[in-house]
Amino acid sequence: MTELTQIILKSGKDVALFRLHPWVFSGAIKKIKGPINEGDIVEIVNNKFEFLGYGHYQIGSIAIRVFSFIEEEINTNFWRKKIELAYNYRKNMNFIEKGKTNIFRLLHAEGDGMPGMIVDVYNDTAIMQFHSIGMFLMREELAKCIVDTVEEVTSVYSKSEATMPKKSELEVVDGFIIGESKAQFALENGLKFYIDWFTGQKTGFFIDQRENRELLGSYSKNKSVLNMFGYTGGFSVYAMQEGASLVHSVDASAKATDLVNMNVKENFPDATNHEAFTADAFAYMADIKDQYDIIILDPPAFAKQRKALHNALQGYKRLNQIALEQIKPGGIIFTFSCSQVVSKENFRKSVFAAATNAKRKVRIMHQLTQPVDHAPSISHPEGEYLKGLVLYVE
Repeated sequence: MTELTQIILKSGKDVALFRLHPWVFSGAIKKIKGPINEGDIVEIVNNKFEFLGYGHYQIGSIAIRVFSFIEEEINTNFWRKKIELAYNYRKNMNFIEKGKTNIFRLLHAEGDGMPGMIVDVYNDTAIMQFHSIGMFLMREELAKCIVDTVEEVTSVYSKSEATMPKKSELEVVDGFIIGESKAQFALENGLKFYIDWFTGQKTGFFIDQRENRELLGSYSKNKSVLNMFGYTGGFSVYAMQEGASLVHSVDASAKATDLVNMNVKENFPDATNHEAFTADAFAYMADIKDQYDIIILDPPAFAKQRKALHNALQGYKRLNQIALEQIKPGGIIFTFSCSQVVSKENFRKSVFAAATNAKRKVRIMHQLTQPVDHAPSISHPEGEYLKGLVLYVE
C-alpha cells in the first residue's frame, strides 16, 4: 500500500475512534499532512501520532468515514473479505432461502464496516447505492468482489445519481457495472414483488420492513386493513396472504398505485378484496371513521436533517392523531418513522401526544425496528434509523 496522507486530530478528539465510531467530523481535524483529494483513503492519527484508523476523506461535516480500525493492507482482498463476512452473516441468519426469499440487503453501510455504501440483492441482481465519493470511486472493484463472492448475483447495477453528495463534481450516471438484467419479480417469504430499481424509490423496494410485514400478517385474518403510503403494497400483500377480509392501499403517487395493483394481481389473480387509491394521506383519512380494524402508517422520512426535526415531530403527531381518531374501537395501528434524526424516544413522545389529543386509550403491543440484514453497529447508534410501534386502540 502506498504511503497515505495523514489526518491528525485535535487533542481529545480521538475518544470516539477508540470506541470504534466510524465518523470523523471536520471540526476534529487539527492538520492534514500530505496531498488530499475527495475520496482519497487516508490514515487517521491522534495528536500523539498514534494510529486510529483508515477511512475515505470527503469535504463536509462528516470529513472521514472510517472503514478500518486496524493497521492492515487496504487492497482488493481487504474489500472482498468484508463482503464475504457480510454475506456469511446473512446466510447464517437463515432468511435467504432458495425458492422462498431472494430479496435481502447484502451491505448495510457502517453496520458492515462499509460506510457510505449499501447493496441490496434482488434475485440475481445487486443494486449498489453510494453516499460517499470514496466508495463510489471504487465501484468497479467492489462490484467484481460482489459477483465473485455472492453465489446468487450475476449482475451489478449502480444507482447513485440521487444519493451522492450534491457538491461532488463527479459525473454520476446510473447503470450496470457488470452484466445486465431487467426489472423483475423477486421473492420475499414466497410472495412475489416487482422490483423496479431503475425508477423506483431507494433501490426499488423497502426490504427493511420484511419482519414487520410478517407481524402485520399475523394480525390480519378477517380484518379490514388500510395501508397508508403503500408504495409497492408490501403490507397489503402480506395482509391478503393471511386472510384479511378487505385491504385498501393508498399512495399519493399514481405510479405506486399501479405497482401495488400489479403485485396484488401477481400473488392473488382472482382476489376481489383489494382496492388501491391515489390520494393524499391526510385527506383520505379525514373521514374514515370506524371503517378499518388495522391501519398501517409508513410515511417517507419527514426529516432528513436535524433542522427539520421539530416540523417532523409535529407531522408524526398529526398523522397518528388522525389515525387514532378514525380507527375502530379495538383496532390496531402499525406506525413507523424512518427518519434517522428522529430518535425512538422522540417518536414515541409524538405518538403519545397524538393519543392524548385523540382521547383514546392506547396500549403498546410491540416496539419495532429494522431487520437482521439492516443491523446497525453497536458503535454507531445513528445507524438505527427505523422505529415503529404497534398500538392497540380501545
